[in-house]
Amino acid sequence: MPAARLHLVRHGEVHNPARVLYGRLPGYRLSTDGRRMARQAAEYVKSLERPVSVLISSPLQRTQESAEPFTELFGIEPVIDERVIEPANVFEGKRMARALVNPWNWRHLRKPALPSWGEPYADVVGRMNKAMTEAWERTDSGDVVIVSHQLPIWITHLAVTGQPLRHDPRARRCALSSVTSFEMVDGKWTETAYAEPASTAGAVDVGAV
Repeated sequence: MPAARLHLVRHGEVHNPARVLYGRLPGYRLSTDGRRMARQAAEYVKSLERPVSVLISSPLQRTQESAEPFTELFGIEPVIDERVIEPANVFEGKRMARALVNPWNWRHLRKPALPSWGEPYADVVGRMNKAMTEAWERTDSGDVVIVSHQLPIWITHLAVTGQPLRHDPRARRCALSSVTSFEMVDGKWTETAYAEPASTAGAVDVGAV
């Protein structure tokens, strides 16, 4: 038997006083509030009263720290999977508003449907689907939790629901420590639920594009 349900969990708030686009840059840990958010996400999944058999995390520090409450509550260690990592982009380490003032950076916006500033959306969909499907098929029973990032989770939502991959990054429905849940039915992913269990009022959320 494959898994019963798969949850894509976004990491909590990151300590980012400079408010830069951190992308895959090292050293970006959870803030104090981010750790609280991660705990609230894990407690929400626990409240569903569904056994979680597999825990997977992106290799970045903020996702590994967001996986820690799941280890505490479910007693399982995370498996690191590079395929669920944040996409890299040319604006890493910069503040977006300042970057766009520089005409030299406008060339990176020439193909927003791709997008031209980072990893192609189609590639993100492909690697996320492979990671999700492999985890689903290799889990004998229970649920799978994958702790990932806003863009991979949102682009997966768009692909599963048949929407265009091109989108406005400011309009993503993927809050910090949110939980987007899926099931595979007849070989196709179906989104079953979306929840925002963490209190995110006043949070800084400018890490990626």
